[in-house]
Amino acid sequence: MTAAKESETMRVMVLVKATPDSEQGFRPTPEATAMMEAMGRFNDALAEAGVLIAGDGLKPSSAGKRVAFDGAARTVIDGPFPNPTELVAGFWLWEVADMDEALAWARRCPNPMPGPSELELRPLYEAADLA
Repeated sequence: MTAAKESETMRVMVLVKATPDSEQGFRPTPEATAMMEAMGRFNDALAEAGVLIAGDGLKPSSAGKRVAFDGAARTVIDGPFPNPTELVAGFWLWEVADMDEALAWARRCPNPMPGPSELELRPLYEAADLA
């Protein structure tokens, strides 16, 4: 990203919060297939607008691991992890003008889950923020 573009835009991490359904893993039902097709169209729109930097879905936490730090000690914790609604099922990295633009895109997003779900939008630190 150029210095000029960096000052005109911000990067936002959009976290797709997990649900008990997403923690069961992907099952190719007709509903899931329709949801994936809608999400594909949304991703295409993000890409065409120059907003999408990266994005993907994550496998359930049962396929994951955590590394806990305590000083020099490291402990590996195997999934699955408790509290699905505190986990992440997928993500996007967007480049937008401001949080209002990110919210406008988020409001256009198809529901990424079969039931109630949430997106969490978090701006990334930029070099200027740390100076």
